Amino acid sequence: MSGHSKWSTIKRKKAKEDAKRGKVFTKLIKQIVVAAKEGGGDEETNPALRTAVQNARDNNMPKKNIAKAIKRGTGELPGVNYERCSFEGYAPGGVAVYVNCLTDNHNRTSAEVRHIFNKHNGHLGEPHSVSYLFERKGQIVFEQSQMDEETVYEIALENGAEDISLDNGYYEIISKPENFEGLHENIVRAGIECDAAEITLIPNSEVKLEASDAVSVLKLLDTLEEHDDVENVSSNFDIPDEVLEEIQDEI
Repeated sequence: MSGHSKWSTIKRKKAKEDAKRGKVFTKLIKQIVVAAKEGGGDEETNPALRTAVQNARDNNMPKKNIAKAIKRGTGELPGVNYERCSFEGYAPGGVAVYVNCLTDNHNRTSAEVRHIFNKHNGHLGEPHSVSYLFERKGQIVFEQSQMDEETVYEIALENGAEDISLDNGYYEIISKPENFEGLHENIVRAGIECDAAEITLIPNSEVKLEASDAVSVLKLLDTLEEHDDVENVSSNFDIPDEVLEEIQDEI
């Protein structure tokens, strides 16, 4: 599991804290609204909505909140009109960063994302300036304690997984986008609660960071991920275990 994946699992674990529950719910609701708007409100015929709803359930979102979000997306209830947008740029150390957003005001989000990059010694690039460094993949992450290794490998390999890794108490399973839905459904059916389940961008290669750049990069990504309009952030950094341990008190 890469340094970025390790950091992501730490972030997800922190996100489960009750103090941050509201912000997590806000982002999940946006995902449900947009999925319902784009593909309809029936989970059976809308895979994106099915995944968004399952992620909400994994984060213990109340059923009534999920139902309202779906109805906002289908227009049965009034709500904000969100649109997708993305930004590409570089963090310190030459690390590529790709940011996906859901926003009701593109100009505002663009200005705020640019400000975050500049504040943390990064900079935005032109469209397609870093996207070629990544590949779309399905990614599923969950705690090792939930299931024995043999069963995890059996489910994963029978449902199109390309790679399985175990590190720091978490499994990370990677698949092709077309295999993601079936893989995710079977993992959930086995009783596993996922910390992450999404189609995301996985880097083709990684930039190894020293402690000085690592702190700056993580602060940049942390600030981006906390922004209300940011859906997810992909980057291609790798932080060795010893460096990550060294900088724990600074991040």
